[in-house]
Amino acid sequence: MCGIVGAVSRRNIVPVLVQGLQRLEYRGYDSCGLAIHGASAASVAGNASKGLTRARSTARVAELLSQVEAEHIVSGTGIAHTRWATHGVPAVHNAHPHFSHGPNAGSEPLARVALVHNGIIENHDELRAHLQAKGYVFASQTDTEVIAHLVDSIYDGDLFAAVLAATQQLTGAYAIAVMHKDEPLRVVGARSGSPLILGVGKDGSDAANPNPEGEHFLASDAMALAGVTDQIIYLEEGDLVDLQLGKYWITDRTGKPVQRTVRTVQAHSGAAELGPYRHYMQKEIFEQPRAIADTLAGIESIAPEMFESVNLPPPGQGAHATFKAIDSVLILACGTSYYSGCTAKYWLEDIAGIPTQVEVASEYRYRTSVPNPNQLIVTISQSGETADTLAALRHAQSLGMTHTLTICNVATSAMVRECKLAYVTRAGVEIGVASTKAFTTQLAGLFLLTLALAQARGRLSPAQEVAHLKDMRHLPVALQAVLALEPLIIGWAEQFVAKENALFLGRGLHYPIALEGALKLKEISYIHAEAYPAGELKHGPLALVTSAMPVVTVAPNDALLEKLKSNMQEVRARGGVLYVLADADTRIESGEGLNVIRMPEHYGALSPILHVVPLQLLAYHTACARGTDVDKPRNLAKSVTVE
Repeated sequence: MCGIVGAVSRRNIVPVLVQGLQRLEYRGYDSCGLAIHGASAASVAGNASKGLTRARSTARVAELLSQVEAEHIVSGTGIAHTRWATHGVPAVHNAHPHFSHGPNAGSEPLARVALVHNGIIENHDELRAHLQAKGYVFASQTDTEVIAHLVDSIYDGDLFAAVLAATQQLTGAYAIAVMHKDEPLRVVGARSGSPLILGVGKDGSDAANPNPEGEHFLASDAMALAGVTDQIIYLEEGDLVDLQLGKYWITDRTGKPVQRTVRTVQAHSGAAELGPYRHYMQKEIFEQPRAIADTLAGIESIAPEMFESVNLPPPGQGAHATFKAIDSVLILACGTSYYSGCTAKYWLEDIAGIPTQVEVASEYRYRTSVPNPNQLIVTISQSGETADTLAALRHAQSLGMTHTLTICNVATSAMVRECKLAYVTRAGVEIGVASTKAFTTQLAGLFLLTLALAQARGRLSPAQEVAHLKDMRHLPVALQAVLALEPLIIGWAEQFVAKENALFLGRGLHYPIALEGALKLKEISYIHAEAYPAGELKHGPLALVTSAMPVVTVAPNDALLEKLKSNMQEVRARGGVLYVLADADTRIESGEGLNVIRMPEHYGALSPILHVVPLQLLAYHTACARGTDVDKPRNLAKSVTVE
């Protein structure tokens, strides 16, 4: 994961770096740090010392800000980083930026290279041994420090040339930003497998809009630069970038100059106001009616062209032609997005009548599969930068599977750019690590895809289209009614506080919702939770059921309800305590060992979008009662950009 910010400017850029880290903290919060060039600070402060200076902390970015202010760190050139730990424990010596002091350095030498990194270097052991043989001493356990020493070992007066040569020796994924003590107004970046953007400042050549700073920026995400610049270049795979005052150069991985499109991106700050809410997760749960309404805005009828709203495919390869050409669907996703895909499988096969597979993206490309060029590859991702899902997409494309579509929340992401078709959800910025509104908007987008494919296959009559659209337009109102159940959910949460294990049950279309409910509880309350198809109880999980293990059951009034009731009786007969989310007309009543919350209405095929919300609230309030960090749960990060 990890977040990167870098800048070259004539003004004091440190506040911009720190603010950028605060907006990127969702990518990791095990440690954070920044490094500046003292020589460039001379133009800012007038009395700064030469060389590289850094500040690092294992606390949150707010603590780093206090440290920077106390030490009066100012500069026009700097790089910064917020870390999600992979190699090495969360400790100051493992925190970025990493320095290289050169080979055979003394105890207090001047740092020569400063570097930040997002990704994983797979050949770091071989490189470490090579560099140690040259006299380099390693101060951390990270794979990143290898890159810093490697750049130093190659450096011969040109930082860009050194970084270019170093990247050709790296195996794995990386986005890096690098400074050298001898080049005070220069930052070099490179990316391969991890996201990196260039924020373009005015270079002073535009007489109508003069800008003496001539500043440029690097970041993992455009959100880090909100309010600083809206001119963004999305660096492509293998790109390197050379940032200097008033100018920049981009090359491919061989050093050949390339041109990349400058886009105007109105990025929103991640520092949105909480308003009356305690946490961003709670706020985002309650934003779901608005998020669903925004995602469905402007849709008056079902048409394949809805999936061309971002990209314009080549003539003859648009959504209509694609939907006619395919014979099956393969969904690739991870985590919560995977569960939205599992839900969509039921819709796609039932309503659209199209064979559908759902694969965990991190597993798909490492097994031998049978490629089908007539299969529609559907990727699902909140950020559009999920490393495993991107790698799976590229693997499928390499096998000749060119019909690609993504359901994604970020229109400018790599996922959207690399897929032929796309539906961009409008959940808005999601700050809480545990996904909520992104999940329900993904389901809305996937249901639209189901209807579009059904129409293309002649399985959607005009009357059915009208009925489905009516149901979808009612979703925001239905969600508001579900959110009104929060006081009842709080009562359940109070009974979950002392539990260490929980079981979630669902059947059919709602089994993936049970999986998502279990995941939410695990993520933020740290209660071990599992989900099973209810019919599987007697095939093993029933052995775990005691009065100390709550059993949460998703019980809509569908064709499997009576079977589900039998499964519930199996739990009660073994002393288990049931917590049931039942539709109003299921005739399930509360009693000894049976706690029932009734949903406001039965919602047919769209029921999963409603039933997941109480499970989100249950996880949230249980976590609050246990005193965990709801928005930033331990060991996790929002955007998984490493394998």
